[in-house]
Amino acid sequence: MLEPDSALSPEETEQIRRDYLLTRFWISARGFWGAGGGRLAWVLSVGLLALIVLQIGFQYGINVWNRAIFDAIEKKDASTVFYLTGVFFPLAIGSVFLGVVQVFTRMNIQRRWRAWLTNSVVSRWLASGRYYQLNLVGGDHQNPEYRIAEDLRVATDAPVDFAAGVTQAFLSAVTFIVVLWTIGGALTLSVGGSTVTIPGFLVIAAVLYAAIASGSMVIIGRNFVSVSESKNQAEAEYRYALTRVRENGESIALLGGEEEERSGIDKSFGNVLRQWTRLCGQHMRTTIVSQGSNLIAPVIPILLCAPKFLEGSMTLGQVMQAASAFTIVQHAFGWLVDNYPRLAEWNAGARRIASLMMSLDGLERAETGDGFNRIKRGETEGDAMLRLNDLSVTLDDGTAVVGQSEVVIDPGERVLVAGESGTGKSTLVRAIAGLWPWGGGSVDFHPDRRMFMLPQKPYIPMGTLRRAVAYPGAAEDWTIERMVETLEKVGLAHLKEKIEEDAPWDQTLSGGEKQRLAFARLLLHRPDIIVLDEATSALDAAGQGRMMELLQEELNDATIISVAHRAELEEFHSRKITLERRKGGAKLVSDIDLIPRDSKRRLLGQWLRRRRTPPPPSKAA
Repeated sequence: MLEPDSALSPEETEQIRRDYLLTRFWISARGFWGAGGGRLAWVLSVGLLALIVLQIGFQYGINVWNRAIFDAIEKKDASTVFYLTGVFFPLAIGSVFLGVVQVFTRMNIQRRWRAWLTNSVVSRWLASGRYYQLNLVGGDHQNPEYRIAEDLRVATDAPVDFAAGVTQAFLSAVTFIVVLWTIGGALTLSVGGSTVTIPGFLVIAAVLYAAIASGSMVIIGRNFVSVSESKNQAEAEYRYALTRVRENGESIALLGGEEEERSGIDKSFGNVLRQWTRLCGQHMRTTIVSQGSNLIAPVIPILLCAPKFLEGSMTLGQVMQAASAFTIVQHAFGWLVDNYPRLAEWNAGARRIASLMMSLDGLERAETGDGFNRIKRGETEGDAMLRLNDLSVTLDDGTAVVGQSEVVIDPGERVLVAGESGTGKSTLVRAIAGLWPWGGGSVDFHPDRRMFMLPQKPYIPMGTLRRAVAYPGAAEDWTIERMVETLEKVGLAHLKEKIEEDAPWDQTLSGGEKQRLAFARLLLHRPDIIVLDEATSALDAAGQGRMMELLQEELNDATIISVAHRAELEEFHSRKITLERRKGGAKLVSDIDLIPRDSKRRLLGQWLRRRRTPPPPSKAA
């Protein structure tokens, strides 16, 4: 990631960053042709080049055939015309066949490249909770799902088309410039009583014409890239607005927020329409150049060759061959004219996916501590289950959230983290869970610990209820009977008949049912450390008490760290830590025992004895 230069203005810094984005994209994307890339990457690439060369050969053959057929028609040579008619079909069939194979090869490269790069980006995005951390840091990475699905597709499709197009355009230009030079020869003009000879006049005309057309396209379409980027961002925001309504449908419906949501959607869609209007204007201006060029190009060589044909120094076949070759050269030189809009779209897509890559780069550096203050993670010494060593938690910009803290939690302890809203309790437990890397000090765990975190809003995956209960494990890891028994324990017996039903459970289950389901997951996975972040907030007092009692009955060995506001939860914990907002970050202002110390020592002894006994299997066969 580029470091800002204090001598540069914000606009200059932003321009440097934008210029670097394409370089950042290629740093990752070119790995497809490296040691860890696709197995067939080079085979397909070389094969595509060979197909292009063969296609140019057939194109030259058809160009020569064009001259021969018109010469035969001019001479009224019927036998030659019939013979050449028979020759045309093998040439045409061969050209079409090569074109089909070329499309197959090109799209195979695109598909494999997209799959390889998508796998790389998604792996980085999902690793270490970065998909979550992106929501907490600044940067140009909004709507990462759209960038991965759409911008990455454009960023891998277009370069292959461009590489093939440029190669074919170059070879075509070289081949048919030779044809034009050979056929056209020199043009002699009489100007003011003197003669002027222009060697290779058809070649010069083709180059000049292409330069004028391409230059016009560059000038007219100079804003295409920025307009395409704005359009893509507007589309992503509009799709996100619609997705938000679907994901939060129950809350919106209960509050009657349809009109407000419609207002937001209309505003987002209005921006889409404005960006499309700008893009339409760009397309209209470039269409003037491209359509005009395509109409004029075939006529110019005929007009240029007409004097030589009329004086008898060129045959009709040579004129038609020259016209065909001129058009091919014009298309080769005018490749930018036809592909500038797509080039602009690729530029925008590549920059957007590169912006996401750079944000992921920043998160990776935060994890490794490269140039950042990072919370380290290690192993405890002795019997301690968890130790916070001089732990401080900050935002990604260094703003303090929780000041330096020293806490030791023994096995089997149940610690309640309390404090007013906004003191950083949830941020602290996310730092403990490893989701929050910014800060200092370290979080040390018992070497063989297994941790499980229950957030306030449990995630319910798509699929069957059985999959939702087993998550993040596989549904097949436990028997139906074991899962039904667990659902009964957490008060979801009414759902046991639907265990194999595939339904929108995220929308169907209430908030309390989702939290009960999360406790069912705990009973199945049986972790050593449980982190509860307002995990009973949707339950009534009786339901909350039952869930906490269930943890004591079923997971008596587990170490529990809870974040909650309800005072009645104290009876289910052995210790209470209170955070208070202070200048320079929240501070630990009290750490009190909620049960006598001799009881704590007895619990620790019981835990140590149980650890020496092999535990029962946690998963049913």
